[in-house]
Amino acid sequence: MKRLCLLRHAKSSWENPSLLDRERPLNKRGYRDAPRMGAYLAGRYSPIPFFVSPARRAQETYTELLTGWPELNSHGVTTEEALYTFEFRELLQWLSACPDELAAVAMVGYNPALTDLTNWLVGKGIIENLPTAGWADLVIDLDRWSDIELSRGRGHCKTII
Repeated sequence: MKRLCLLRHAKSSWENPSLLDRERPLNKRGYRDAPRMGAYLAGRYSPIPFFVSPARRAQETYTELLTGWPELNSHGVTTEEALYTFEFRELLQWLSACPDELAAVAMVGYNPALTDLTNWLVGKGIIENLPTAGWADLVIDLDRWSDIELSRGRGHCKTII
């Protein structure tokens, strides 16, 4: 069994329309919600390895998550270019290359990719929309990450927040 935890970036700012998508920061709500989610998760989870998109709003979400869940520092974080995607099949491809020693993987990314990935792994319609700063905790019936692309419908949703 493998565990996959998906965190959608916190609410981002559209205040400066001249910024590229990758450069958009969090807005006030995002800076408020990410630490709250971190504190909530810290009370329920042991630290797990996080992989984060390089976009500013994803990086800031992780940084603010640490405010509420400082124990995550013990596992470190990896920035992954491949996670800057809105397509769930690209996430599946990235996951299929994860080392099998990792029993659990957490990623900070975007919709519609995270919602679509959840629905593909668990079953269509399990979630309509993973909200900003939303968390999905999935357990997938597989031994090797390389088999995830064959795991449609084999996941179980433990938590969606």
